[in-house]
Amino acid sequence: MSLTEESVNAGVQEWVRRGLAGERRAMARLITIIENRLPEAAQVMREITPHTGAAHIIGITGAPGSGKSTLTNELIQEFRRRNRKVGVVAIDPTSTLTGGAVLGDRIRMLDNYHDPEVFIRSMATRGQLGGLAAMTNDVVRILDGCGKEVVIVETVGVGQDEVDVARAAHTTILVEVPGMGDDIQAIKAGVLEIADLLVINKADRDGVERLNLYLQAMLNLAPKKEWHVPILKTIAAQRQGIDKVVDQTEQHLAYLKQSGEYEKREHTRLRDELLARVREEVSRRVIRQEYSPDGLQEMLKCLEERTLNLHEAANLLLKQVIV
Repeated sequence: MSLTEESVNAGVQEWVRRGLAGERRAMARLITIIENRLPEAAQVMREITPHTGAAHIIGITGAPGSGKSTLTNELIQEFRRRNRKVGVVAIDPTSTLTGGAVLGDRIRMLDNYHDPEVFIRSMATRGQLGGLAAMTNDVVRILDGCGKEVVIVETVGVGQDEVDVARAAHTTILVEVPGMGDDIQAIKAGVLEIADLLVINKADRDGVERLNLYLQAMLNLAPKKEWHVPILKTIAAQRQGIDKVVDQTEQHLAYLKQSGEYEKREHTRLRDELLARVREEVSRRVIRQEYSPDGLQEMLKCLEERTLNLHEAANLLLKQVIV
């Protein structure tokens, strides 16, 4: 190992040590390394991973305009009143100018920004489908390893495609709001299937009872589960109903651990993530060798000329990159 490599390793170890001690600047640096996929990322995750596994990961999803960020802000404060250390990963839309997060979510959470036991990080989707940024799970692990007892993942809000959060979280909160066509959305039960808690926010609006009936009807039609999904009403802007949401998240975590569902979800989550990482690595290798002999460009030419079919071309590319 060269002196340069030794100094890099020592530098990463120092950042990790400071992060594990709860230093916010160190956490920010570690997350930047992960998010930008710098060469030191593998070492960061290798050193952080043994310290993970204690945090309660809560996903918050729902349509744009449902008040997810306001709700998240109030949940942070309620968890802090209960003396929990809180981390937040707020997935924002990607700026067309910089490629970075627009930061709208973090602006709404300024009430908590100066609390030393709260760490808020905005991440850009960078075109990632499913409502989550590509490196979200590793960022959650850093916050977990650095001592955050609750990690909230707030998604960008892209509608029914937004189900990846259920794989990343122990408890998934789906936020609905009256007066936004939610009776139609409720009939489309795809998103409802991921919810462990249903929250009707802005419950001072007209139509709240109608929405409640639609959601209850869809829950009654869904396959029965041991966990009864509660429907909670909040007015996050007025801090109403927040304590009941936190109570239910804690009850859900207790249910997961008592029933054995926690281990099952963790197994499934890790399996899905591992397969996703393998797919990502294969794609990266294929693109890296795009212009090599028998690479992606040559396979595309063969496909256009109809001398190969997609199945054959895919197998040839896989043979190139899997050794």
